[in-house]
Amino acid sequence: MKWCFVIRIQQWYVLFSAGVFFAIIILSGLLQPIFNNTQPVNKPAPIFHGNSTTPKVAFACNVFWGEEYLPTMLSTLNENNIKITFFIGGSWGKRFPALVTELANQGHELGNHTYSHPHPNTISKEKNKEQIVRTEELVKELTTIKTSLYAPPYGEYNDTVLSAANELGYTTIMWSIDTIDWQRPPTEIIINRVMKKLHNGAIILIHPTEVTSKALPDLIQQIQGKGYTISTVSDIIK
Repeated sequence: MKWCFVIRIQQWYVLFSAGVFFAIIILSGLLQPIFNNTQPVNKPAPIFHGNSTTPKVAFACNVFWGEEYLPTMLSTLNENNIKITFFIGGSWGKRFPALVTELANQGHELGNHTYSHPHPNTISKEKNKEQIVRTEELVKELTTIKTSLYAPPYGEYNDTVLSAANELGYTTIMWSIDTIDWQRPPTEIIINRVMKKLHNGAIILIHPTEVTSKALPDLIQQIQGKGYTISTVSDIIK
């Protein structure tokens, strides 16, 4: 009888210990979100291309120089009834306000390309924000348009750059096809660089250069000949 009583005590102790153990596990799981705020947070990410299911592409034209070639490019775009996205450099826009206004008046999308074209990876979050805000304010003053797309200079970005843009309500835009037109190659090389990589949702990076202005008519014709619509960046990423 005595041994039976001891065994029952041991069984009760084991069951009690197991119950306490599982209760601790359950409670810790319930309380962890309250005391431990380590749940993953979605980081802002740059966009390299648009919708891959639709045959649309976009020209992203970064403007910090080349104002002498913009009228020819605009004429070509108008003749083909095409609207694209121009990312405005703030200090450039301050020197050529009439061109910024003209881009807007002709219905092209305006994005933000910083104020003084620094290497964004080398400056603080606050300095990154300052660069974006100064250009935003200038463009809004000239056109009433509030920019919401951001193209970082040199294609540089890190967590600091992306966070700065995101906290200001911007979407960071990169590209999936680079014409490398700033090197001023022959027009046929620019066209070939685009056509051999053309795909649904392509963001095609260009600048206002002489060779780009000369290549643009043939480039538009060949892109459209492949069944693609040319549009703005915001249109193809939505």
